[in-house]
Amino acid sequence: MDSRRLLQTLAIGLGTAGLLVSGCTSGGSTPSASAVGSSATVAAKDLAPYYAQKLKWGECGVEGFQCATMKAPRNYQKPGDGDIDLAVSRKKATGPGERIGSLLVNPGGPGGSAVEYLQGYAALGYPAQVRARYDMVAVDPRGVARSEPVECLTGKEMDAFTQVDLTPDDEAETEKLSAAFEKFADGCEKRSGEILPYVSTVDSARDMDILREILGDEKLHYVGASYGTYLGAIYADLFPDRVGRLVLDGALDPSLPAVDVNRDQTAGFEGAFESFAADCVKQKDCPLGTGSTADAAAELKKLFEDLDAHPVPTGEDRKLGESLGTTGVIAAMYDESAWPQLREAVAGAQHGDGSGLLALSDSYYERSPDGSYANLMYANYAVNCLDLPAAFSDSSAVEKAVPSFEKASPVFGKNFAWAALNCAYWPVDPTGTPHATHAKGADPILVVGTTRDPATPYKWAVSLADQLTSGTLLTYDGDGHTAYGRGSDCIDTAINRYLLEGNVPKKGTTCT
Repeated sequence: MDSRRLLQTLAIGLGTAGLLVSGCTSGGSTPSASAVGSSATVAAKDLAPYYAQKLKWGECGVEGFQCATMKAPRNYQKPGDGDIDLAVSRKKATGPGERIGSLLVNPGGPGGSAVEYLQGYAALGYPAQVRARYDMVAVDPRGVARSEPVECLTGKEMDAFTQVDLTPDDEAETEKLSAAFEKFADGCEKRSGEILPYVSTVDSARDMDILREILGDEKLHYVGASYGTYLGAIYADLFPDRVGRLVLDGALDPSLPAVDVNRDQTAGFEGAFESFAADCVKQKDCPLGTGSTADAAAELKKLFEDLDAHPVPTGEDRKLGESLGTTGVIAAMYDESAWPQLREAVAGAQHGDGSGLLALSDSYYERSPDGSYANLMYANYAVNCLDLPAAFSDSSAVEKAVPSFEKASPVFGKNFAWAALNCAYWPVDPTGTPHATHAKGADPILVVGTTRDPATPYKWAVSLADQLTSGTLLTYDGDGHTAYGRGSDCIDTAINRYLLEGNVPKKGTTCT
């Protein structure tokens, strides 16, 4: 599989699958009535200079793109306390046809670089007819990539963190895992403490409204994937009268508490593995046997247990233990085109070569060959631990929940349950709570769900479409994470028609 495509898929997917490293991954601060009212008051009195700013567009070093820096208040409740600089990029509409406006894109995360996604894929990979009539635009959310990125650990420290055992077998291993989460949080506070209270989803949604005005658009047109759907839904709830054409692909359910989010995702990845296993056992090179999917699951669990007891070489200083091996398998669940690569990687690990699964894991974590990490995971923690109360308060709460997680996924359940402990140690109190998102008065919003999506279970798309007063659900009956641009002509045609004409598909539309 093309490694760049896998990286793009993972960047989109992290909005929820970040549960491997972040137990409160899909949240967002609740825009309560008082908060929205306060924001409006502040905007009227103090935010006018931000809405009136003019961007100085310049060359990016990437052909065809322009880049600029926009300013937003670091603290929306106290705009006079200083600014935050946000990186923006665009590729102007190519024509022919009348320009509709700007189309803002976000690949998810939280922590995925929207600018990198735009320049590396969206501005070339989106359909020509869409690029012809929209300026393609991206802004890295606060705390992400080029927008005052959150930093937490050195490369060596992050290497150690990714290898910590997420299936503790005794008190000593449990204490080691808790200490790792605490060290991660302490590193974020030490290196990025000033920005940590101000990277919530609500803050980023407000930033998008400033950008909308700066770009000269009366309404926001937007395509958000995975966590990007939550960002878009929060925007719609805050500014329903400014909603244009919003595509929310791989939707999250904002009404769920963190523990339910993680448990649902656990079941989602189990379902994705079952799809992989059903395909694998039909292949001559399947390393999990040629029997039933249950037999394949047993073989994979055995591999994880073996890696836990005896990590295998990878050709470099790091060995492949259970944690990195599990992450590598999970990484390939996002896109079925990675299944052949996963079969080869699992076979290698079974025979003492962990390099294949390590490569998949490194793609997930955005680790470079030189041992450095992008800030994806650091921003992922920072946003999620601010957006929702932690799934678990301590290790005893996790232990009580493990059986329900293992019921959701016999293969991944214990790992995912313990991974959800991370936000218990976060140095900043959460600012959001679970809530339904209605966006009453907004123009039609298109919600897209994939039936066997591992990271954003299909039922979340059903729920979000029901919550949104103007929501319409478009279903993709298939595997993998998100649906747009993944090969379904039916899905792509429906989304393109909506973006170009504003017409949502008929109720109940299902594509294959």
